[in-house]
Amino acid sequence: MDIVISNTSERPIYEQISSQVKEAILSGDLAAGQQLPSIRALAGDLHVSVITTKRAYSDLESLGFIETVQGRGSFVARGNLELLREERLREVEGLLEQALADASAAGITVTDLHEMLDTLAEADM
Repeated sequence: MDIVISNTSERPIYEQISSQVKEAILSGDLAAGQQLPSIRALAGDLHVSVITTKRAYSDLESLGFIETVQGRGSFVARGNLELLREERLREVEGLLEQALADASAAGITVTDLHEMLDTLAEADM
């Protein structure tokens, strides 16, 4: 699992960790049931505090992305495909809202946006 921490980012380090783990889960890079590095191991690899990685894992667990088994470690949550899909849908909706706002500011109509989306979808097929 590759996590890149930026010391110049305005986002706290624990958020950078949790968002990158979440993205790896959503993209399928981390499969359901896959064991994550221990909190101590991840902290050592990233050269950050154990408290920081513990906070990231705690946040991921509260969102349902990972499960922690006492004495065994943390694992990608099983059976939460609907939760993961819902998270991805929210992200896409946010991107579409931004596209609508940008299009409106540029004088692009919704019809033009539909045509652009259809063209892009056809190009991917």
